[in-house]
Amino acid sequence: MYDRRSALLATALLALAPAAWAQHEHSHEHAADAAAVAQMQLDGERKWTTDAPLRSGMAAIRAAFDADHEAIHAGTETEEQYAALAARIEAEVQGIVAACRLPPAADANLHYVIADLMAGVALMRGTDPARSRHDGAALVHGALLAYDRYFDDPAA
Repeated sequence: MYDRRSALLATALLALAPAAWAQHEHSHEHAADAAAVAQMQLDGERKWTTDAPLRSGMAAIRAAFDADHEAIHAGTETEEQYAALAARIEAEVQGIVAACRLPPAADANLHYVIADLMAGVALMRGTDPARSRHDGAALVHGALLAYDRYFDDPAA
């Protein structure tokens, strides 16, 4: 059951998310003010299962991020480059969400990764004047690291 804070947060995250994510049939409970991935848990002592569409989409996100990582880290990534990276990540997230066939508990943990990816996309587009595009890239990077830590993906 959602408490009021979780319900408000879920509503705010859905407002940031693309239409495909907003229409996804699972619940979307996420952390406020901190990275959503901070709430992730392992499946007992094991990583969560993955499927081919998830692995493929996350590999594409990682490749896109890695291609820009040096410029992001150096502070030379342009607004246009951030926007292009955000678009590539958003498209892959939409594909992941559309093909989601994970068991419910794995899916629930994946939603924390998705939440941070989409929050990062929004920031990389300059939607929050109080936060930088670099902050968005940091959220994406954290989501990728969390995916590696919590999901069983041989390529990660």
